[in-house]
Amino acid sequence: MQRPWDDWDHILKVDPDKDLVDGETFEDIAECGTDAIEVGGTTGVTEEKMRWVIDGCAEYDIPLYIEPSNLTNVVHADGVDGYLVPEVLNAGDVAWLTGMQKEWVRLDDDIDWERTYTEGYVVLNPESSAAIYTEANCDLDADDVAAYAEVGEQMLGQEIIYTEYSGTFGDPEVVAAAADALEEAALFYGGGIHDYDSANTMAQYADTVIVGDLVHDEGVDAVAETVEGAKDATAATLTD
Repeated sequence: MQRPWDDWDHILKVDPDKDLVDGETFEDIAECGTDAIEVGGTTGVTEEKMRWVIDGCAEYDIPLYIEPSNLTNVVHADGVDGYLVPEVLNAGDVAWLTGMQKEWVRLDDDIDWERTYTEGYVVLNPESSAAIYTEANCDLDADDVAAYAEVGEQMLGQEIIYTEYSGTFGDPEVVAAAADALEEAALFYGGGIHDYDSANTMAQYADTVIVGDLVHDEGVDAVAETVEGAKDATAATLTD
């Protein structure tokens, strides 16, 4: 069965708490070449900010997903294709594995389960907001990360494993180990993707690379370079 992300080489993550580069629009974002837009952020996200991004992107022909890391990230609106729910496998605070999700289910009677999927996060940058908020144990080697990936897929049935370095470029050997541990689950990678080479490197191991801060810091032309890098890596893999 075809999954929504099976053909995604690149995802652009838009943070509702951050501005776009001056002069750029949501149309520019939708046309930068990315395969999907994911909307979410760790801090400062309100329903009003979320709706601003959703309303701005929904009119364009590109898959649009919400990453509801907390209850303020959840909106139901036309044009949203689904929800990618993070569950932090190496969280020190269990609230980020099941607690936040439980509260969403308890308070939201309108969840469309057929369009809701979980992402098994392994957070790996100890200085990131994600690591601090989740109290994640980031002191992990490649074997540890591979084991978490296998737990997520084989024990928890997750279809997406997400290696998250959040703001810094990760270790390709660690990402490769996670990839090798998976059978059917897709491997997402996020963190420090800022140009063609960084995207191309990680896309040789991950099924999908995620670019976030770059669109807010440098704009869509920089993002387009990362799209090219990711897609070239995939093309090269297919021809090997």
